[in-house]
Amino acid sequence: MNAECARPLPDDWVGYPRFFAALGDTIRQQILLLFQTNEEICVNEITRLFELSRPAISHHLKVLRDANVLVSEKRGKEVYYRVNHAHCEQVLRAVQRRFGRADGSRRGPLPGLQAAG
Repeated sequence: MNAECARPLPDDWVGYPRFFAALGDTIRQQILLLFQTNEEICVNEITRLFELSRPAISHHLKVLRDANVLVSEKRGKEVYYRVNHAHCEQVLRAVQRRFGRADGSRRGPLPGLQAAG
């Protein structure tokens, strides 16, 4: 490994490896797709939609929550999850600042994202 690769992560990048690792699992990606049509979803509903045990689903949700991809709220006996839009947008803005746009330019925000303030 050369010295360029061994540099510490920039301050604005700390915690993002966990974010990206959380997105690297197929089941977690499928769980996240549920939020395209649902503002929030309870654990029981997610478990019903997958052929996995509740502990397995709970593990995947914990990974997403620990990475700040999702936030949870307990209401009575149910736990509801929703996307942590603020954190997801923060990560995308950091990626944009670090690497620029997909077309190679470094100008302007990615479509759908406002410039970081």
